[in-house]
Amino acid sequence: MDWTFVYLMVFLKIPILLLGWIVWWAIHNVDEEAVTDRQEGDDDGGIGKPAHPRGPKPRPARRGPHPGTPPAPAPARSRSPLRSPSRSKQP
Repeated sequence: MDWTFVYLMVFLKIPILLLGWIVWWAIHNVDEEAVTDRQEGDDDGGIGKPAHPRGPKPRPARRGPHPGTPPAPAPARSRSPLRSPSRSKQP
């Protein structure tokens, strides 16, 4: 048996076990104040109303051509010279 196998199978399981214990503890942990502070008339069925309603969402940007506007002209085209001017004048 190699020590690498022992390391991978035993020591690397410790963080997994600790994570499982923390999750178990968080699930079973009950907030005592939240349970005792409730009064008989306070139960809203779990539906709380927000402080104020949200406004409408902004409209998305329009895409594509707009009616009544001509299409944009094509960009100006230019060609690069095949040879630089200084090389074309050879003595």
